[in-house]
Amino acid sequence: MNEHELLLERINLLEYHQKLLIKLLKNPELKFYQLVIENGITKQEKEKFYYLCDELSMKLEKQKAEGYVYFQPLFDELSAFLPTELSMKEVINACLVQNIYKPLFLELAKYL
Repeated sequence: MNEHELLLERINLLEYHQKLLIKLLKNPELKFYQLVIENGITKQEKEKFYYLCDELSMKLEKQKAEGYVYFQPLFDELSAFLPTELSMKEVINACLVQNIYKPLFLELAKYL
């Protein structure tokens, strides 16, 4: 990657974080967005996270319907996906405060 592409990538990240900051000003309870900004998470990384949460939410619903009561594998799957700078505890707490995938994160919070 040349210097120009790297600079363009950084500008795009700053623009994305600026948009999230504006949302945060209007609603300080958007704790997940705050984590994204503080840890330099890109829009693409956030979208991959949402995609995984969609998948895990569907698995959770299916497993609950089948009578499962133990969801540690879902916790482990999410944990393995997270960038190293993010901890499961802060992600789960931030998502619960922001009401993102609440049923999933209420269940995963039991494994902290």
